[in-house]
Amino acid sequence: MLARTRTFISEVRGELAKASWPWDPKEKGFKRYKELIDSTLVVIIAMLLLSGYVALLDFVLLNVVGALTGGGLK
Repeated sequence: MLARTRTFISEVRGELAKASWPWDPKEKGFKRYKELIDSTLVVIIAMLLLSGYVALLDFVLLNVVGALTGGGLK
């Protein structure tokens, strides 16, 4: 079991060494991860905007359907 785990870890390291990373390996500190941080922030902001849009649309449609059917928010 231990030998298989070591083999797996060494293979993972080998594959990660082949990967193309979005930073220059010579850079140090947070400058190294600037593109990664920027991309992450764009994704988080897009998620927040989309979830806000869906929540607003859900609220509006709930009230419209409730008004048309004589129901409403309880």
